[in-house]
Amino acid sequence: RGCRFISRGCEKSASHSAPLPVLVPVVLVPVLVVLVPALALVVLVPALVVLVPLPPVLPLRADRVRDRSAQAAGRTRTQTRTQTQTQTRTRTRAQGRSSMIGSRSGGLEPPPQDGDGKKLALKAFQKVGLHEDDDVKYMLRGSKLRKVKSSKWKKDRQMKLQEDGLSIWYESRNKPPTFSVMDIQDIQEGHQSEVMTKHGGSFLQKRCFTIVFVGSRSSLDLVAASEEEGRCWVRGLKKLTGRVATMSQQDKIEHLIHQHLQKADKNNDNKISFKEMKNMLKMINLKVNDDYVNSLFQQCDKSKTNKLEEHEIEEFCKLLMHRPELEEIFQQFSGQEQTLTIDELQHFLKEQKEMVTKENCLNIMQKYGLYDNGKLVLTFDGFMMYMLSPEGNIFNPDHEEVYQDMSQPLSHYFISTSHNTYLMEDQLGGPSSTEAYIRALLRGCRCVELDCWEGPNGEPIIYHGYTLTSKILFKDVITTIRDYAFTVSPYPVILSLENHCGKEQQTVMARHLKDILGNMLVTARIDDEVPKELPSPEALKGKVLIKGKKFEDSGTAAEREEEEDDCEDENVKNGEKNRKEAVGELSEELMDLVVYCKAVHFHGFQHAWSKACVCELSSFSENKAKKLIIESGSLFVRYNTKQLSRIYPTGSRVDSSNYNPQEMWNAGCQLVALNFQKSGTEMDLNKGKFRQNGRSGYILKPSFMRNKSNLFDPARPRQGAGLNKTQLIIDVITAQQLPKVNKDKKNSIVDPLVRVEVHGVPEDNATKRTRYIENNGFNPVWNEVLKFTISVPEQALIRIVVEDYDSSSSNDFIGQFTLPFTSVKEGYRHIHLLARDSAPLSPATLFVRVRIKSV
Repeated sequence: RGCRFISRGCEKSASHSAPLPVLVPVVLVPVLVVLVPALALVVLVPALVVLVPLPPVLPLRADRVRDRSAQAAGRTRTQTRTQTQTQTRTRTRAQGRSSMIGSRSGGLEPPPQDGDGKKLALKAFQKVGLHEDDDVKYMLRGSKLRKVKSSKWKKDRQMKLQEDGLSIWYESRNKPPTFSVMDIQDIQEGHQSEVMTKHGGSFLQKRCFTIVFVGSRSSLDLVAASEEEGRCWVRGLKKLTGRVATMSQQDKIEHLIHQHLQKADKNNDNKISFKEMKNMLKMINLKVNDDYVNSLFQQCDKSKTNKLEEHEIEEFCKLLMHRPELEEIFQQFSGQEQTLTIDELQHFLKEQKEMVTKENCLNIMQKYGLYDNGKLVLTFDGFMMYMLSPEGNIFNPDHEEVYQDMSQPLSHYFISTSHNTYLMEDQLGGPSSTEAYIRALLRGCRCVELDCWEGPNGEPIIYHGYTLTSKILFKDVITTIRDYAFTVSPYPVILSLENHCGKEQQTVMARHLKDILGNMLVTARIDDEVPKELPSPEALKGKVLIKGKKFEDSGTAAEREEEEDDCEDENVKNGEKNRKEAVGELSEELMDLVVYCKAVHFHGFQHAWSKACVCELSSFSENKAKKLIIESGSLFVRYNTKQLSRIYPTGSRVDSSNYNPQEMWNAGCQLVALNFQKSGTEMDLNKGKFRQNGRSGYILKPSFMRNKSNLFDPARPRQGAGLNKTQLIIDVITAQQLPKVNKDKKNSIVDPLVRVEVHGVPEDNATKRTRYIENNGFNPVWNEVLKFTISVPEQALIRIVVEDYDSSSSNDFIGQFTLPFTSVKEGYRHIHLLARDSAPLSPATLFVRVRIKSV
């Protein structure tokens, strides 16, 4: 389709009707533009562009390609002269650029890297700055490491750092054997992991290390042949992961292109032929006709050898990385010098609804600008680096820190909560593992579940009762919680105990809790008086609370019967088991540890208010909670202003699927428990909600949900109690470097579309989408406008999804990003996409413009 540039006044609906006339450039300095059906690809953008409307489809003619190729060659000569002149200026970068990132790939053998064939990869690796490091050099040579999975499964596996510097080849039979350094979350030395603690005792600690990955990929527990080899790998991996953390988005894109160029260079001659260029474009998710590829090739082939050599390859990379839509925005705010001064930057930031001060502008200039003849300015390259940085993200970077009031009662916060935390997979036969607790806690989860059962040798165990899930020791779980509870958040952790043990092993549980957690464990009230409200997260920093049953005077018969009825049905209703388990006696030692979270049966709202006991907590199945919300939504909100409520999935969700948590948050429920191991929309919403407030796991409720006299009703919000109609306008402009969905098929290229979802109170729930762009995952252009009216913005979440369109079946997921409406930044923004398991899809991004208006 026609080349679609940004127009500040142009708005287009997301319907699938015939597109409106679009804007294409009339070039005053030659431009190479190639159009294919449903695709606009701008390779070079002129110094001056005038926008005029043209019909949406502009056919491509061969003579135009030849003419534009010649024009572009002339433009390149002009650029060369300009660059020569520019080199005489005194320019000092205020901040250096870091570089490069690896990627996942397939194959059982490490890619051959011999002789001169290393140069293309080395070109990218040199920008990382670690190619001369001794530890990294050691990793490049490769090692035979022993992989440990159990006491019997210990096998030798080859592992080698690839020549691009940030991809690691690993001998594997079941998983993609190449992973990116970017996928690594942590390097654990010695016997820290569950596998190493149980099965690594026969190896010296200094030989052992564990690679922990972002997302759902299982950790790698490895043993080196010697202590020195182990140290080399640990030091090298830490250096590389540290380097990744400092990379700019632009450098990630450069590395991606260099990586594919290396793969395309089949004969390892460090040159790119016409055929290799065609293959490389397919690798980066871009399908274009031969006329375009030929024009691009001829433009770069200055040596006329029919092969691109080193400097020509660099020019080719620059053409692919060019961002015409960003250049147009830059030109709107820059003067004739084609740079931004501090005053011009202030103007741009004002349009972006940013905080505009001289100090803020100076900080940006010093970070991304350079000196031109003694004057600090922002060039287009610096502007692009700024727009791709966290400061140009759609998510408010101020919300990466704790910014909310943390001194209010616990009942005034939404609390990140996990269900059956010990499970790694499904509810019937999957493994139980302390690793699952580590993953949950590192995601900021503040309430974890422990299903406790009688175990052998007097030691209580944790597993999903009456199923084939594996068993782990209670004391191992408590040790893990001690070690990881406050790694990412200092605020209190709640241990939700589902107790199926006899009195003796309950006492053992109590002793383990006290011995292992020590001063972390809350064993008494902060003061001696009966509390009128729960303590705050601030008052309980670094503390662990126990949620469990507690009978007065060992419990009456009525209390025991109620507890039986209140048993979480996922443990007792698996289709085969229909039993009533007697609660039995409770250990005094264990009951004494239940201070602020006493589990009780729910008798109704009036009964709860008459008792006015803020330390009592009830659990509700998702179905029961939904029924209460429908019948008495405002009363449920009021109940949750004083007491905690916990929601859990029904027992029929044996595949560990999840319910929609938004419905429960709308009623003010604090502990909305989800299966963290199951990816999908529900967990995207959970992660998106708790992304804010420093990922602390505690989100302060809106004021209308904390005041019991307000009576907010999620089904019928009213003025003064949550209603604040707001319009959200998202211009979906472009995407960059989307990954392939089917990586096994070389010629498979995505047809991306963007879907924007609003999740909130019932009347706010909405979904809109763009059209799909055919055969372009590298730099698709939409320029479509999606509008939403949101009545309760403080409760809304925005989920932005990119999919691969499929006419014959459901669309394939590419990536997503979810965030609270209150964390959305206005203006031109990049959205850094996440994979299904929430691992970064870097360098894949969406570029949008966001506007928010009162209605």
